[in-house]
Amino acid sequence: MKLKVSGCVLAAAAAAIVTALGSGAASAAGAAGGGDLQVNIQIFTPKSGNVAGIGSRGFMVDLKADFNVPLALTGAGLELTGPGVHANAAPLPGAFGDGPNDKFPNLVVLLSSTKAGGGINHAGSFNLVAVTDQRSDRAQIWSTWIIGAPNAFGTPGVDTPSRLFVAAVNGVAPAVVNDLNLDGQFDEEDLALMGFEIVSEVRKVDFVIKG
Repeated sequence: MKLKVSGCVLAAAAAAIVTALGSGAASAAGAAGGGDLQVNIQIFTPKSGNVAGIGSRGFMVDLKADFNVPLALTGAGLELTGPGVHANAAPLPGAFGDGPNDKFPNLVVLLSSTKAGGGINHAGSFNLVAVTDQRSDRAQIWSTWIIGAPNAFGTPGVDTPSRLFVAAVNGVAPAVVNDLNLDGQFDEEDLALMGFEIVSEVRKVDFVIKG
């Protein structure tokens, strides 16, 4: 049975959550970018309808983000990382694992087919963060994630439909997006209810992970 929640209840819940967060997510807005921050995100792969990868792995998420602020205000840095011995290794060390990306802190990346639990932000698992353009009033960040682990977002031998969700928030992104409106989805409405200001377009891509 699908639970219906009225707008009044949602509004009250949102207010309570923001109050409870206090100096948490809502006040984290200034950690990376200012109050007028805007980010234009473009996803190069996957595209809607793609059948990507081999054996439930080997697909990738490749995107760029254009900020309307100088590089110093984006919170972004350089990163070349991965699992095991690749994490925090020269020449461009960076942490590796689910949660916010320490070199691209605004980024929220969700995959609906994840087996680790819905709403997990996979931005911290991106392998590459680079600065592809910077001026006195703007900066461009490019970031890429190559999924090497099998059976994490699909099942070997089984084609798995998945939805990619990408957005940028003002401040450090959450480790997990909670389904606060109880609609069974993890999306921009939940981010807003958690007290996060979305400062980009919300990108959603439906594709298939090849088993």
